[in-house]
Amino acid sequence: MALSMKPLADRVIVRAAAAEEKTKSGIIIPDTAKEKPQRGEVVAVGEGKTADSGSLIKPQVQVGDQVLYGKYAGTEITVDGEDLLIMRESDIFAVL
Repeated sequence: MALSMKPLADRVIVRAAAAEEKTKSGIIIPDTAKEKPQRGEVVAVGEGKTADSGSLIKPQVQVGDQVLYGKYAGTEITVDGEDLLIMRESDIFAVL
């Protein structure tokens, strides 16, 4: 899917993974008790951050990377009916 927007500076757009439907033991989790996912796929990346010296620092993540991020990281947005998160690259903890 081609995204109709490009994030600025060091921001990335992430599609959050679906919340868990069942526990490992097989108990079905109701919608009201589901945890907010902390994992997702990068769908768009900005050009990078400008350093104090004026040089451009390229992002370490790429489109398609599976990432882990903070529970309350980013801002929720809706683009073409799809729920996405826009966040700074520094809010991403790891690439899987």
